[in-house]
Amino acid sequence: MPILKAALSYFAIVFTVGFLCGAIRVVMLEPMFGPTAAVLFEAPILLMAMLYAARFVPRRLRLVPTSAAHLGMGFAALMLVLLADLGVGVMVRHLSFAEIVATFSTPAGRIYAALLLLFALMPWLVNRRARSA
Repeated sequence: MPILKAALSYFAIVFTVGFLCGAIRVVMLEPMFGPTAAVLFEAPILLMAMLYAARFVPRRLRLVPTSAAHLGMGFAALMLVLLADLGVGVMVRHLSFAEIVATFSTPAGRIYAALLLLFALMPWLVNRRARSA
């Protein structure tokens, strides 16, 4: 249960930042610079949110500092992000499931996929010192 609570908190922080950045990206940056450049503008902000949340949440919730807990937190949060992205894509952007999956074959989609992988691994990556203490 603590891992799920940590995953939900991690997801909530990063998804909120991503949702706000995504709105700015789609409405303002993509028309001006194109989708790939817009995602590249957004990526550092998302990385900072991930770094902050991946360190803050385990400490705040006193998650047991083990690799299994940190990886569990990250990958459970990834599942939540994928479900939320699907919901936003279908309900807000009116995309089909096939259209959502197809976006991952674009350069912007591949950058986003790399960010998703980092999102899942970030709790494990940034909490190495806590695990060795």
